[in-house]
Amino acid sequence: MKKAYWLGVVVLGLTIASGAGAGGQVKTEVPPVVAGAKPVTVEHIKVHGTALEGNLEGNAVDRDVIVFLPPSYAKSKSRRYPVLYALHGYSIGAEQWTHEIQVPQTIEGAFALGAKEMIVVLPDSKTVHNGSMYSSSVTTGDFEKFIAHDVVAYIDAHYRTIPDRMSRGLVGHSMGGYGASRIGMKHPDVFGSLYIMSPCCMSARMGGGGPGNSSLEKTLAAVKTPADMASLPFGVQAQLASAAAWSPDPKNPPFYLDLPTKDGVTQQDVLAKMAANAPLAFVDQYIGNLKQYRAIAMDVGDKDGFRIDAGKLHDILDSYGIVNSFEIYPGTHTSAVADRFQNHVMKFFDQNLCFQANCR
Repeated sequence: MKKAYWLGVVVLGLTIASGAGAGGQVKTEVPPVVAGAKPVTVEHIKVHGTALEGNLEGNAVDRDVIVFLPPSYAKSKSRRYPVLYALHGYSIGAEQWTHEIQVPQTIEGAFALGAKEMIVVLPDSKTVHNGSMYSSSVTTGDFEKFIAHDVVAYIDAHYRTIPDRMSRGLVGHSMGGYGASRIGMKHPDVFGSLYIMSPCCMSARMGGGGPGNSSLEKTLAAVKTPADMASLPFGVQAQLASAAAWSPDPKNPPFYLDLPTKDGVTQQDVLAKMAANAPLAFVDQYIGNLKQYRAIAMDVGDKDGFRIDAGKLHDILDSYGIVNSFEIYPGTHTSAVADRFQNHVMKFFDQNLCFQANCR
């Protein structure tokens, strides 16, 4: 079999192995309820994505966003708060993400355990192929800019935030971890602290690992309706999501993307486009940006295949003298994500976000 590029299947396929099927829902260990925790206010809003207008997949431009307002928000009318933006993984949206990280319970628990109050925002970035990769593409829409500009601008305009990069944190898990690393590297003007959880897609992977692309091409040729699209196998959807984000082609309907093989022949230019979107390939270009962050943290389970590449990113940051913490904890890709969110992520941002105006 000819050499092929299996980025989508290899790096996103772990989601299946860790318990997420086509619906993307996984089970995580739920930390115990913290006694005396005060309730947060949950708001479901829509944010218009100017950066998503005209996307060729027809992904929704008005996106679901879930906002968690701290217990004191309603009564302390003059108080302003820092904001934590939390990015979900592949095959799920913001609503399913709330169940994975068990919010609002874990947010309430973190506050009860001493974390200072902040606003927490979960934007939805699910697409036709179940994931935007938080990238910039005419096919999917510019989800990188949607997160870094559209969502942030809306939240600052409609809530009592501290509108300063040092008061904004960015965290993500799996595909969201990829998004946090990618967006974080490119937008230090927007965010001041980063937490990267079990990031996928950090390096380009070449070679075998899936069915032949000739079979994939035949499968796609049979797609005629939205129902056909929805019934595509998980691995095919993952490949399409990767290609839509990283090798878009506005002249190649109906999917508006290029696959790494065509008629059984490897397309080196497509491979190069996809490989160029691997953070381990472009991190050296953004060292100056990464040095602007107040703090950077990463974590990953010891039974998670993504731990190798996460460790490589940690080593690169270390080699450039960028202070960052890196923890490998007992667990799989998803088993401990709720506990990590309550007891590690929220604590990290409690310690590293700015909770007053004009602090550095």
